[in-house]
Amino acid sequence: MISSVLLLTRKDVVSLMRPADYLSAVEAAFRADKEGRAASPMPMHIDGEGGAFHAKGAAFTDERAYVALKFNGNFPQNMTRFGLPTIQGAIFLCDAGNGSLLAILDSIEVTLMRTAAASALAAKHLARDNARILSICGCGDQGRVQAAALADVISFEKAFVWDIDADKAAVFARAMEKTLGFEFQPVERCRDGAFAADVIVTSTTAAKSFLTPADVAPGAFVAAVGADSPAKNEIAPTLMAAGKIVVDVLGQCADMGDLRAAIAADAVALDDVYADLGEIVTGQKPGRQSDRDIIIFDSTGTALQDVTSAALAYERAIDVGAGQMIALGSL
Repeated sequence: MISSVLLLTRKDVVSLMRPADYLSAVEAAFRADKEGRAASPMPMHIDGEGGAFHAKGAAFTDERAYVALKFNGNFPQNMTRFGLPTIQGAIFLCDAGNGSLLAILDSIEVTLMRTAAASALAAKHLARDNARILSICGCGDQGRVQAAALADVISFEKAFVWDIDADKAAVFARAMEKTLGFEFQPVERCRDGAFAADVIVTSTTAAKSFLTPADVAPGAFVAAVGADSPAKNEIAPTLMAAGKIVVDVLGQCADMGDLRAAIAADAVALDDVYADLGEIVTGQKPGRQSDRDIIIFDSTGTALQDVTSAALAYERAIDVGAGQMIALGSL
């Protein structure tokens, strides 16, 4: 018997999934983890030349049991050197009951959108109810989808944007203002926008921290999404120590997130972490309790988000006949 595998291109994934679908999938992932219906081992990291590869896997059980493995290359200089995306790769979705490979999905769209959805989910629980000002630090593709995802859950009136490339920030601001319908203002320094903001996103490839306690006002929510490897760091250890820390996955953040850098600097310890996002979503830990707390969401990106997102895209594709079936195991 020859089993067929569904191939879903990035275009296919875009046609099948909306931002609200990723938000639902990501919430399902964190709930399932706390309910014992999901599991994810630590990622594998492989150095490349000018970048690195990550392999992240997870299992998820709902009406059907799935396992997914995502293999991504992350090369920050790709666009300037080769005209290629920073992140490239594939997600392999399998039936957890018999081991069969069900689908191969381009990972670019899933990675972008599920990362932004996690920030939006965290902000629903951890940002102040009266949050109106957004600050985006890092004006790449992730900054774009972060702004859009957060605007779906918070009624922003204005956003500040910063990038080490000032021209890029200006172009980004014009495009996002047109797309989202509220003011986007580029700033010369990160702190010029961050200190005025209720919600701050750091989505850069920085190897050295740049957001400090002096840059963040009391009551801010910070989504730190750039540090997805041990070589990256956006949030100063002193800011991590001053804030209430919520992580996506504790062990992973301690190994590769901004939490890792803070622990290495002896600024915080594992016991200083307030909660993981699953505990917040399921009500095991309360969310924001004070309007003056600075809450930092250390988001390293978990395969739990990938498996639920890939499973939903696969089920949608089967329902509507999207993608291309290939007989991968035929001779």
